[in-house]
Formats: sequence, C-alpha cells, structure tokens
Amino acid sequence: MQRTKAKAGAAAGTEPAPPCTIVFFGGGGDLVKRLLMPALYNLAGSGLLDSRTRFIGVDHVPQTTAQWRASLTGTMRSFARDASGEFHVRSLDRRAWGWVDQRLSYLAADFDDPGSYAKLAALLEAGGRERKGNVVFYLAVAARFFGPIVDRLGAGGLLREAGSGFRRVIIEKPFGSDLPSAEALNRRILRVMTEQQIYRVDHFLGKETVQNIMALRFGNGIYEPIWNRRYVEHVQITVAETIGVELRGSFYEATGALRDMVPNHLFQLLTMMAMEPPVTFAAEAVRNEKAKLVEAIAPIRPRDVVRGQYRAGRIGAQRVPGYRQEPNVSRSSRTETYVALKLEIENWRWAGVPFYLRTGKRLGTRRTEVAVHFKAAPYRLFQGTETDEVAANVLRLQCDPDHAIETRFNAKVPGPAMRLAPVATTFRYADYFTERPNVGYETLFYDCLRGDPLLFQRADAIEGGWAAVQPVLRRWERSRGAPAGYAAGSDGPAEADRLLARAGHRWMPLGEPLRGGRID
Repeated sequence: MQRTKAKAGAAAGTEPAPPCTIVFFGGGGDLVKRLLMPALYNLAGSGLLDSRTRFIGVDHVPQTTAQWRASLTGTMRSFARDASGEFHVRSLDRRAWGWVDQRLSYLAADFDDPGSYAKLAALLEAGGRERKGNVVFYLAVAARFFGPIVDRLGAGGLLREAGSGFRRVIIEKPFGSDLPSAEALNRRILRVMTEQQIYRVDHFLGKETVQNIMALRFGNGIYEPIWNRRYVEHVQITVAETIGVELRGSFYEATGALRDMVPNHLFQLLTMMAMEPPVTFAAEAVRNEKAKLVEAIAPIRPRDVVRGQYRAGRIGAQRVPGYRQEPNVSRSSRTETYVALKLEIENWRWAGVPFYLRTGKRLGTRRTEVAVHFKAAPYRLFQGTETDEVAANVLRLQCDPDHAIETRFNAKVPGPAMRLAPVATTFRYADYFTERPNVGYETLFYDCLRGDPLLFQRADAIEGGWAAVQPVLRRWERSRGAPAGYAAGSDGPAEADRLLARAGHRWMPLGEPLRGGRID
C-alpha cells in the first residue's frame, strides 16, 4: 500500500490524517469552542491534517458561517490569553488558525427535523468526492440527543459507507447514566451502524501522561515484575479539581461526581494501571485487556463509598460559595460533588489489594495522579539502629498539572550511625522533552481520522464500568441521607480519611508537591 508522504512540519514519526469532513453537532456549544477547535488548531499547526479537510458546525442557533467564524476567532483569542485554561499559548498563530478558519461552514438545523439532515447530506455530497466520502460526525451535544441524532443519520443514509470511504461517529460522555441506560443506548446505536464506526470518547485518554502509564509499565523491565499483589500494598487514584460546577448546575444536579467521573475517567486510569500486558499494542488487543480488568472489578459495596458536597470556603485567596449557593442548584440538594471509594479486583494479579479512588470539585489543589504504595521492607534488619521505621516505597504518576513521575525510597543518612531517611527522585517531562500544546483531544481526533480505536471505549468496557457502580447508585436512590460536607479549598470530607484508616492507610495529601530532594 502506498503511504502518504508526511508534510513538512508534521510531528516526527507521523503522517497527515486522510482527507475528511468533520461535522460538529452542537457546533455553537462550549465544548467545540473551548477544546475541540483548539485541538484542531494544534493539529493544523503540526501539519497533521490534510489540506482537503473541512469542518461543518450544526446547531439550532440561527447564524451565518461568517458569524460562526467570527465567534470562534474571538473565543480562540480569549482562551489563548487565559493562563489558567487548558489551551494557553503566547499568541494565536494567525497562519494555523487561518488554515482552520477558512475551512469552516455552518448549518442552522433542528436535530429532530429530517429536513435538516437532507440539507447536511447535500453539503456533504458537494465535497464528498474531493474528500473520498470520509465523514466524522462529532456529537458535542447533551446526552439526550445521542440516540435521536444517530437515528436520523441512519435514516438519512448518512452512515452508509461506500467504496474506500468511511463514516464514523464520535460520542462524548456521559454514555448513559447507569447500566440499563448505557445498555439501551448501545443497542440503539448498533441498530444503524457497526461497532467499528463508533468512537466513544474519554478525553483523559488523549493526555500524554495517561498514555505513558502503559509505556512505563510495559517498556521497562524494572516495574512489571513487582506490579502485583506480592509487592503492592495499595493504590490511590486521584482526580482533584479546584473549580466548582460553574454554570453547569442543571447538568450536575442530575449527574453528580460519581456518574460524571468514576465509570469513565477514573476507571480509564485504573485500567491503564492494572490491566494485564496485551500481546501487542493493536487496538483490540489492548481493549480486550481493559475489558477483562473492568469485568474483574468486584461490585462496590455502599459501605466502601463516601459522598461529599462542598460548602463555602477559600480557593487560594478567593472566597467561593458552597454548592447549594451555585446557580441552578437546589438549596436542599443531596447531589455529591465529591466521591471516594474502595474497590477490589478479583483476579490473580490484584486479589486482596485495595484500590482507592477519589474525585471532587472545589478541592485545595488541582491534581490527577496514580500513587502506587509498595509493601514496606522488613524492619528486623534495622532493629537496634537509629532507624525508627522503614518507610514504604511510593511511585507517583502525575498527569496534571505537572507531567511527572516521582519515586520515593529510603537512603542512609550520612554519618557513622545506620539511620535511614525517605528521599525522592522526580522525572519531569519538560526536562527531557519538548511538549507540544495539547488539550487532550488532539490524539483522539487524529486516531479517529486514521481509524485507530485504541484510545476509545468499547461497548463492553462502558457497560462493565456501570455494572461496577450500579449497586451504589441503587443504594443512593433509596437513601435519604445527605452527603458529608467539606469546606471548599480542603482535601475533602473527614469521612474519606476514615475510609482508608480502616485498613491503616492514608491519602496522599493534595497539597504535597512532587519533589526531587528532601521529604520533610
């Protein structure tokens, strides 16, 4: 097969994706503005998009193509200047953004109107031959529209593949709100397209440092031999946010922290960290191992789950309101903004090893990391010395905000006496690699265009994740108890500390930085 020659300026070792039309349902929404357009801008700047690529925004907002372009240009410039945002560059590259901008067109449409899909078909037909009929439909819309849009695309013949052309659909989370709804949505969309056409996205998997978990485990001979129940005491997975619900109160009231984060984001980190080595890095080999891992999760007991809800407090120097004071939130809300849980994996590698997961909003520090706590070395050798105890080794894989790996071990303190002290070494990506701008969607876009589903979720893994948390959801539906309160800017509710204390464990403090030197 003849391979396309890489464009000048393309990222090393990569080729431009094939020509394609990308259709954004929800083109006027926040996701497209804040993350998807910046990702396409970064891909364009890296030379990874074919010159024949086109973008169509579809939304109910009545506006012209010129108005949509102007709106996106304004938001791109605003986000580029925001140092706290995911997309931050010194200045917007006019050439790269101009490349994207001139390929944008807009269609005002009703998602439930068959006539709108006929108009879309005409737009695609006009440029289909030039782009070989390749189309990706991106559903950047509320979850209630996923099924109806796929139904309309199928009824309009827009998912039918002809010749060498492809038709693919990217579906955002949340994919269902519990196990029955996820199963129903899978059945519905699989009636009109094949599993190979469906790309269920979790943008966590687009982050370089999340993917590096597999590289660390399987690309180094020193880790995998001790990556099991014989050597690992417990594992902590943390996704902590300092932001509140912002203007998403209505969405969050019906969702909560568990549904929003656990069966998708946190379980993705879990599968990367705990799955068995795949035979190859072919997509299905990796996804098979992930599905097996999720299937091995024991049903989570309600007693092993803590719910929390943030109250007023301080994030840095800023006073922030409590969750119940946020817009579009009930003043008597019982929705959790924090969840911590203990789970177990019932397989040969991990039997008996507790995995602790936590996520929450309005916490004191923004952090995404996996911390592997190894069993302590026997102390007997050091009895009678000045060493009071031998600290356990910890490997921290941090994905956000720093991209780094920290290893904690024990070393002898200089001097005549035998005395040990904990020390740390830290590898930071920025010290070794030139990191390209990335909002987490670049790799996902690129892989979808190339037809590589490695970083996308399969139906069985989605349903397995919901099955694991379903007992908790059922218990919460019957319970009238309120979540435990925690002050904004803290590490979360005290009940989460007690969850770990039952087994003699403690959370890694959120405010504790990565270190390359002395640990106080």
